[in-house]
Amino acid sequence: MPNVKPVDNFQVERYLGTWYEIARLDHSFERGLSRVTAHYSPKKGGGLNVVNRGYSEKQGKWKKANGRAYFRGRTDVGSLKVTFFWPFYGSYLVFALDRDAYQWALVSGGTSKYLWILSRTPRIPDELKARLLEKVKAAGYDPSKLIFVEHP
Repeated sequence: MPNVKPVDNFQVERYLGTWYEIARLDHSFERGLSRVTAHYSPKKGGGLNVVNRGYSEKQGKWKKANGRAYFRGRTDVGSLKVTFFWPFYGSYLVFALDRDAYQWALVSGGTSKYLWILSRTPRIPDELKARLLEKVKAAGYDPSKLIFVEHP
């Protein structure tokens, strides 16, 4: 189990919008996808709408998944549950975040199998990438297992 705790003082309104997937651990529902983004918007009645999108070079087409996310408790803590295949939910833990400008985030699925590095831009500077990989390692993940997502 990774050593992750959700961030506090989380401001969901600043987290809304589009995030680019910079890197991820391999898993079946994103396997082979490039240009992956996640878009978060408020959901009527509470929670968030989540739209994940990526391009399959092999199939020559875009793939999209619509989901919903809800806070597990307080809305100022980065701990949510998300579903793309109702009624099954997975953890979504924002465990590191650019608190100044909300320009990058590290997200865990709550197990050692799921990890994402997200950014507001499709590419990040090498210095930031190095810092984030150190945070990933400190959280108990193996950075060498990350797949870096192409955004041509």
